[in-house]
Amino acid sequence: MHILSVNIGQRTPIANAKASGITGIYKNPANRPVMVTSLGLAGDFIADTKHHGGVDQAVYVYGTDDYDWWAAELGRPLAPGTFGENLTIAGLASGELAVGDRLHLAEVVLEVTMPRIPCATLAARMGDPKFVKRFRAAERPGVYCRVIRPGPAAAGEAVRLEPSAGRTITVLEMFRDHYDSEWDETKLRRRLAAPIAIRAREDAEERLARLMGS
Repeated sequence: MHILSVNIGQRTPIANAKASGITGIYKNPANRPVMVTSLGLAGDFIADTKHHGGVDQAVYVYGTDDYDWWAAELGRPLAPGTFGENLTIAGLASGELAVGDRLHLAEVVLEVTMPRIPCATLAARMGDPKFVKRFRAAERPGVYCRVIRPGPAAAGEAVRLEPSAGRTITVLEMFRDHYDSEWDETKLRRRLAAPIAIRAREDAEERLARLMGS
């Protein structure tokens, strides 16, 4: 695997997506190395800080295996950054990853924390009001990562996958569970045992507390 593209987005107006009317989802490849910090890529704009960004969702990653599938599904080529990802990685299929898996770049190390959950902003970006449903059905969510080791990242760098050594849950399990109305104690405790993102952890803790009647 290798980095096909490092993508950053600027503050951009968007309609039919959110009350603020602005987004950072329109990302374009950088022609230089970009510093990856604990809070994301230098120069990358994040509009919705309630649901995006932060140390556990610092970097969004999408793979060319997913891009190839979407290009066939939509009947058109798609440029890197189309899905709003920070890193487009050649040879990566996001649905095959698990929480806690690590991606080793030349200097940067990332750890998978959760899948992307589609929203109206993505639908507006794709010009399809039904795209949230299509994205859910495709089960090719991409992954959010925390930054274990910061540093510069550039297109062409080799990427090595280090599978999680601890208790984990797959990205697809988390993605499917998001849409499941029935959560039992076993499922919640399994999720909480993995190094999931803080937003997902808080949600699981709240669900478990309600389930246990506390």
